[in-house]
Amino acid sequence: ERPYRCGQCGKRFGWSSSLANHLRTHTGERPYACSQCGKAFGKRDHLAKHLRTHTGERPYACGQCSKRFSQRTDLANHLRTHTGERPYACGQCGKRFSRSSNLALHVR
Repeated sequence: ERPYRCGQCGKRFGWSSSLANHLRTHTGERPYACSQCGKAFGKRDHLAKHLRTHTGERPYACGQCSKRFSQRTDLANHLRTHTGERPYACGQCGKRFSRSSNLALHVR
């Protein structure tokens, strides 16, 4: 059950705190600021990820080549260099890409 509904877009949430976080996408509020550089974020976990740019922490390691990453998504993208996976396909020509950003550049 998702009793909490956004009055702006109608999206529903199971927790009032989730709705409160979501509302920031509409208001632009960014209450979590980096003490190092001042960059602000709407979600606490986004600030936590950002802080790794200052600390140099790289908790995600590739099991094949031991390269390390600060973000889980960067590791996932890197793993495709080993597997050859190309999950993003162009709807026009069928060419496939390992990263969604490369597909977006291709489509332009």
